[in-house]
Amino acid sequence: MKTTMRALSLSLLALTFTANAATSDWPQWRGPKRDGVSGETGLLEQWPAGGPKLVWKGTGLGGGYSTPSVANGRLYGMGYKGGQEAIWAVDANSGKVLWSTPIGSASQNMGYPEGTRSTPTVDGDALYAIGAGGTLICVDAASGKLRWKKDFVSEFGGRMMSRWGFTESPLVDGEQVVCTPGGTTGTIVALNKKTGAVLWQTKDFTDRAAYSSIIVTDIAGTKQYVQLTGEHVVGVAPNGKLLWSAERLGKTAVIPTPIEYNDHVFVTSSYDIGCNLFKVTGAGQAFKAQEVYANKNMANHHGGVVLVGDHLYGFSDSNRSWVCMKPLTGEIVWQHRGVGKGAITYADGLLYLRGEGQGKGGGPSDVALIVATPKGYEEKGRFTQPDRSDKNSWPHPVIANGRLYLRDQDVLLCYDVKAK
Repeated sequence: MKTTMRALSLSLLALTFTANAATSDWPQWRGPKRDGVSGETGLLEQWPAGGPKLVWKGTGLGGGYSTPSVANGRLYGMGYKGGQEAIWAVDANSGKVLWSTPIGSASQNMGYPEGTRSTPTVDGDALYAIGAGGTLICVDAASGKLRWKKDFVSEFGGRMMSRWGFTESPLVDGEQVVCTPGGTTGTIVALNKKTGAVLWQTKDFTDRAAYSSIIVTDIAGTKQYVQLTGEHVVGVAPNGKLLWSAERLGKTAVIPTPIEYNDHVFVTSSYDIGCNLFKVTGAGQAFKAQEVYANKNMANHHGGVVLVGDHLYGFSDSNRSWVCMKPLTGEIVWQHRGVGKGAITYADGLLYLRGEGQGKGGGPSDVALIVATPKGYEEKGRFTQPDRSDKNSWPHPVIANGRLYLRDQDVLLCYDVKAK
């Protein structure tokens, strides 16, 4: 009986730890569920004049646009340092760089060659990331020691839709790492997360890769990976079988992550394209996708869109405004210019907006806090980020463990947003 009770207690403790980690940490691109939503509560409802308290400023990250991930008291990210592309770990309490591991030469054959774009994915004691030149790596999260490495181009025939480098953040699902090299050999590939061995590649889906990252979701009770390219939106089974495909042509660069909502898939991109909603129906291996609408009410470039309740929020290039819209109809509820074009994250009833404008006279670059409500745009605080580089501030805001993290090239800023 004692043994049974002890085992039950340990199981409950493990479940509690897992739940807390999922709520407090930000272990991958767009957070625990890849939707730009934090589960944290008890955060500041109003910022003081000048913004929340700056806890620390870290440097030594190298150049780049990748958003950091947060897990187990550390931040992980990537950057170009001394002609090398590197993955690094930073102490979450001080901003001190704990380790930095070069993964190869810094690729310069792309637009905006300042550095990497991918957010590392933390899974237990392992860390996975994709370099701008197409290097997929797995390193030890504690030490940065390389475990295995793959090359998208030479090993998988990887091809991008345009010239800004590989941007995707890898998905870890169960025992496999799923990512999008693109190309005629197969757009999506799955690898054994421990060894890097190829498990499957989508022979029946061969689009070039865009800049979007895969999500995992259930549609009509069937688990699947949903991805967006410059030509299609697709659902792929965990064994690599193509379940459904919908034609959806993008231009130049297709970037935002898809959003699944009540067996519908919402996608958006800029360059005069806009947004689309597809209703996905079926069961087993027989699915189909039907377009519900296509409009330009949400033409999001790369700052992301979040779903809060029954409304979507994000910046639309076509309106040059922050937009709240109904996902099932595509109808705009409100629009407001706010801090200007940028990235968005949700936490505790509020939206964190980061204007992307260049720090040296290139446009708005403030960070704002607004209420996540269809009633209208209501600011609860705003500040101008210090130590702005002269590059666009494209990394998304990260909320983890009562802190707001902002990365700007070589600089990483940590703010205290926990209510006292």
